Amino acid sequence: MSRPRIYLSVPHMSGLEQSYVADAFASNWLTSLGPNLDGFEREMEARLGGGVHTLAVSSGTAALHLVLRAAGVTAGDRVAVSTLTFAGSVWPIMYLGAAPVFLDSEDQSGNLDPELVEEYLRDAARRGTLPRVLVAVHLYGQHGDIDRIARACAQHGVTLVEDAAESLGATYRGRQTATTAPYAILSFNGNKIITTTGGGMVVARDPEAIARMKKWANQSREPAVEYLHREMGYNYRMSNVLAGIGRGQLRVLDERVQARRAVAARYAEGLGSLPGVSLQPEAEWGSHSRWLSVVYLDPAEVEVPPSEVVMAMEAENIEARPVWRPMHIQPMFAEAERVGGSVAERLYTTGLCLPSSSSLSVEDQECVMEAFRAAMTAGARSR
Repeated sequence: MSRPRIYLSVPHMSGLEQSYVADAFASNWLTSLGPNLDGFEREMEARLGGGVHTLAVSSGTAALHLVLRAAGVTAGDRVAVSTLTFAGSVWPIMYLGAAPVFLDSEDQSGNLDPELVEEYLRDAARRGTLPRVLVAVHLYGQHGDIDRIARACAQHGVTLVEDAAESLGATYRGRQTATTAPYAILSFNGNKIITTTGGGMVVARDPEAIARMKKWANQSREPAVEYLHREMGYNYRMSNVLAGIGRGQLRVLDERVQARRAVAARYAEGLGSLPGVSLQPEAEWGSHSRWLSVVYLDPAEVEVPPSEVVMAMEAENIEARPVWRPMHIQPMFAEAERVGGSVAERLYTTGLCLPSSSSLSVEDQECVMEAFRAAMTAGARSR
């Protein structure tokens, strides 16, 4: 096939990154220290606002591992987490020997259901089985309804963590994502709305907690001439070179959000008239960055399952993806505790993600929609 592959979400460099990277090479700051790291952290703090402090690290998963440890999670604890998420939201719970408890979604955003969270925490308090931490994941660029969740956690003494790996650039009631809870994490993986090629960030309100996590991320080296260690450490620090890429990317975050929102709007216009097809709604409580454009197929009107649409688009050299498989139906977590799950399962079985890159041309968007329509038509004819 002569047309280049259309990917789900690709890095989109601005050209601004090169000067920061060149400075790192010119100054020989090529390690896990340097002006780009300091600058990236301070610039992200300014972008997020709300009095937060940051720590740039090697991945979003590493950031969550550090945050859960800082929140006091140890072996045997429970950690409640959205079931509709990527496994990176759960692995750090396992790293610490804790047990995940998977909570269901609400329909509007696909994120944690606040009413379910309130009921779960009330029941857990009655049984003496409260989680130490609750991780609220903001999926696909849309913020969850976090205020009710935060109030419920505060009432029961449960530490709230925002997994904002997918939601940088989104807002909630006028606030930037990752600024409500005591702790939050970001991801700058290569497919995210801005990237450092690989990397993540801890966001916290307590600067002393950031200092502890910074030490752990740097192998827990004590302030001594020799390498002295008194507690467990990790090699989780981001390099000064990659932080330079992040600084350049951060300067164009708003442009990237606008571009992805435009892609989603074009899909809504081009596909929204198809029977049973709808774009994920934008919740009334905030702005959706549309990191990925999620389309739902109503099985009452659409005979073709999302998995067949994904395969048909793959045959046209277009990458699409099912909505995240809920964690409670992953083989790894089949025995884990869960509360609800039917909403997450329905979103999984009816949803798929379309190519959403901020650099996606109008021509390629038309190719995506043409392939989508063809898949729907072909699937309907085969039944």
